[in-house]
Amino acid sequence: MRSLGTAALAVATSVLLLATAGVPAASAAPPPAASAAPLPAAPRLTRTVLADPAAGPAAGGRLPAGELYQGPGFDACTAPPLPTMQTWWDDSPYGAVGIYVSGSQRGCTQSRLTADWVAQSREMGWRFVPTHVGLQAPCSTNGSKPRHIDPARAVAQGQQEAAEAVVAMRALGFGDGSPVYLDIEAYPRGDSRCSQAVTDFAVGWTQALHAAGHLAGFYSSAESGIADLAAAARAGSSPLPDAVWYARWDDHANTTDGAGALNPELWTDHGRIHQHRGNVQESYGGNALTVDRDELDSLVG
Repeated sequence: MRSLGTAALAVATSVLLLATAGVPAASAAPPPAASAAPLPAAPRLTRTVLADPAAGPAAGGRLPAGELYQGPGFDACTAPPLPTMQTWWDDSPYGAVGIYVSGSQRGCTQSRLTADWVAQSREMGWRFVPTHVGLQAPCSTNGSKPRHIDPARAVAQGQQEAAEAVVAMRALGFGDGSPVYLDIEAYPRGDSRCSQAVTDFAVGWTQALHAAGHLAGFYSSAESGIADLAAAARAGSSPLPDAVWYARWDDHANTTDGAGALNPELWTDHGRIHQHRGNVQESYGGNALTVDRDELDSLVG
């Protein structure tokens, strides 16, 4: 039996500060897709955590409760067909799926991603990691995502991207309390102006999502965006996203190993997803997908 519950996540508001230190540049691009043995089927583990709602950024506002999921998940470039979702629910170990809900720089078309697809997948039992792919770090060298954050307008641009994500979330049937994870792809570190822009963008993103009744997530490489966000958290920047999703492909299916700059104190209260293996070809029930493997102890939709 799979059980899911609700949780609220405290959000602090204060003055934006950022301190960044020079660290090595992000690791090389990931290798191409490779076949791997499917993970063994196992019960999906979920946890209910109750806490007092936190004051939102709007004066007197309060954030709604968010839902937590703990266990294995996957993300794929495009929403899989519903029959595949059913067989993977029946036969795979996964209980959560990353979906690209919005953003001008999504890498795949999403012809199947509709409110009906979300509703039917949820009825099967799936929970979701909604993801938005918009502007990228000013120092990004990712040629497939050429549109970058303007450091002079980063907070406002983060707010604009959040507004776009909220429209998409509502169209797909996600209500108050659902998180949206901002996708910032890996970029070279060491440029303080670039790091500041990413953090400012994440602050604006979080502010606008909270004001709209949604929770905020942030995805990036453990060595770049996550390291910069962790430095900002230690410096007292606020509001920062409620949950982080860090990419480090080390095959450690937990939310402690490979966390890099996060360890040991940041986002430890059910606010982490670890993408621990990428571009893996798996098949369940005769339905094959190329996926990234994730381990969750975090907010889901």
